[in-house]
Amino acid sequence: MASDDIALLAEALSKTHVGDGELSYKGQGLKLDNAESVKELVREIEEYQGLRALRLEGNTVGVEAAQAIAKSLECKDQLQSCHWSDMFTGRLRSEIPTALRSLGSALMTAGARLRELDLSDNAFGPDGVKGIETLLKSSACHSLRELRLNNCGMGIGGGKILAAALTECHEQSSALGAPLKLKVFIAGRNRLENEGATALALAFQLMGSLEEVHMPQNGINHAGVTALATAMQHNPQLRVLNLNDNTFTKRGALAMAQALRHLRTVQVINFGDCLVRSEGAIALSAVLREGLPTLKELNVSFGEITEAAALVLAQAVQDKPHMEKLDLNGNCLGEEGCEALKETMDNMDRADILASLSDDEGEPDEEEENGREMKENGMKDERDNSVKPEPTCHPEVLSFLSSPTAETLLKLGDNRTGLIQQHVDVSDSDKAADAFLKISSLYCDDHEIKKAVLETINALLKKAFSGSSLQTYSFLSTLLVMLGLLKGEGKVKKVQVLPGHLLVLEHAVQQDYFPQDHASLLDTFVARHGKALKSCSSARDSLKSTLKRRISPEC
Repeated sequence: MASDDIALLAEALSKTHVGDGELSYKGQGLKLDNAESVKELVREIEEYQGLRALRLEGNTVGVEAAQAIAKSLECKDQLQSCHWSDMFTGRLRSEIPTALRSLGSALMTAGARLRELDLSDNAFGPDGVKGIETLLKSSACHSLRELRLNNCGMGIGGGKILAAALTECHEQSSALGAPLKLKVFIAGRNRLENEGATALALAFQLMGSLEEVHMPQNGINHAGVTALATAMQHNPQLRVLNLNDNTFTKRGALAMAQALRHLRTVQVINFGDCLVRSEGAIALSAVLREGLPTLKELNVSFGEITEAAALVLAQAVQDKPHMEKLDLNGNCLGEEGCEALKETMDNMDRADILASLSDDEGEPDEEEENGREMKENGMKDERDNSVKPEPTCHPEVLSFLSSPTAETLLKLGDNRTGLIQQHVDVSDSDKAADAFLKISSLYCDDHEIKKAVLETINALLKKAFSGSSLQTYSFLSTLLVMLGLLKGEGKVKKVQVLPGHLLVLEHAVQQDYFPQDHASLLDTFVARHGKALKSCSSARDSLKSTLKRRISPEC
């Protein structure tokens, strides 16, 4: 080693932080190639009694240097925290696994019990994960609480290896009576995609101890998001969930909303740049209405959310006492929508929690919306389209629902409400909305027909509204799409709006089973997209008046 290099190393080591069981060489830019280059560093490690944390981040370590450092760690049984991010800059990718194996082997030899392992920003790919695989499976990681692997380029393969290692660690530690209880998992920018995320989700579900999950920018779409959502339900102490810059769409957003219903300690949700869209925003609004009591921050920025859905979401945070930030920037509100949102927050005395709207995308262009719908309708439908057996049902009911007429409705007799309830799965928002529209389309002035329609609708909606807010908000969201009041995703069957649809809806919102916040949701959309109902202007105006009275009885 040249004398100048030795002098530089000596100067760097003189700045080393020592204290509280921590030895830190953080950010010193050391180029450590061989055993000679780490001679002084090794000596300091060896002489440090009670070493609990070692910081090597911000330097570059070669294979031979790593092996020398590893040798000095073989007797450090009290070591708990390894801060080794950004430690291989300029090294060949093939070198990194060997270096990691040496360091991991030393920790196992020492009998260390790690609590923190940070290998972020090392870009080691799947092979790098193989380099820590044995360590992660070992007893040295049975006590692990925080695992940070941000920006490591793991890919799908690395994600699967990592998931398998964590699973084995949990199984082995559980067999010894002290199961792995990982609390913090960070793995953003790793190209995990659906397969990697799904594999990790299974490990997360098994552990059930996570408090923070950060997996932004991983190319995960609704399939992987749904798997993660299922896993999150099994982690009741979750406080922070960051999936920024993945792709939810409606299916992913609904799955995540369903998971959040079961979580009571969540404080921070970051679904920014996740294409949550308006239907997803409505689903999240439902969860906010009935849960998430400790929520402090919600980020749904850059999600193609339109004005009405943003207002519904804003109204849902009114009674969240711990709320500190609502981020709706970069959505599609338009200038008037931004002002309406600010006014809404101000009227609720919550203007201080609304983040900037400076990057709003403006109201969606009609041609762009139509183009997006055509593109999505042309995409492969990945939903489960298998034929499912229908419940036992009278042929007359099947005939009525396939081609509804007033005559066939009346022919069902006095038990029509029970028969139709038996056939329509109200937990399926598509089926419930479709049934509502078919039955309400028959509404007319004839007393017998009107009575049959309203009785059937009341029975159907009373059953539907006995479920969770998420279920009923999803029903209303689907109904809005079918009525042309909300842009939906995929193959959505819009109907020709008839006066009966709106008059029956007006009747429903006045009933005890119809919650006031649901009426407020409808009012928000009808008030802003009433042009879609211009063919039934009289019924529309009557509905608007009734909604106003329902949500503001003094009016």
